[in-house]
Amino acid sequence: MTAGRTKKDLQGVKLLGNKTAYRDDYAPEVLECFSNKHPENDYFVKFNCPEFTSLCPKTGQPDFATIYISYVPDQKLVESKSLKLYLFSFRNHGDFHEDCVNIIMKDLIRLLDPKYIEVWGKFLPRGGLSIDPYANYGKKGTDWEKTAHQRLHFHDMQPEMVNNR
Repeated sequence: MTAGRTKKDLQGVKLLGNKTAYRDDYAPEVLECFSNKHPENDYFVKFNCPEFTSLCPKTGQPDFATIYISYVPDQKLVESKSLKLYLFSFRNHGDFHEDCVNIIMKDLIRLLDPKYIEVWGKFLPRGGLSIDPYANYGKKGTDWEKTAHQRLHFHDMQPEMVNNR
């Protein structure tokens, strides 16, 4: 096996190394991916976005969160600059916290078809209440499907552990 990536490997990666246009409206089309050189291995790719913002759909006030994305890739991986631009595109998007987390997860499932993915939003308190929505998915017919159910039940039954992560 050779180290590095060929031009063919990088065909779908267009944002990296070019001038960046920042979208301030929801833009899933900015997401880019590249091939996984190690699909036979199960490994986690984790992203932490501590500066996520969206808008309350009712008041228009900004909501601030850290978004945690963890996934086990199958054939594709998300290109990180495109993920940053995608998450930035929520800046003027009006939706509830739970919706944002599920939209992010579903867009990444459509792009990557991962073996497993989880998205967790830790939103800052407003009015003394914080919301930490969590969503996950395991590819049907795999052990990851079972893992998704186990992880979801773990989060449901362990609120003190969820809040102390």
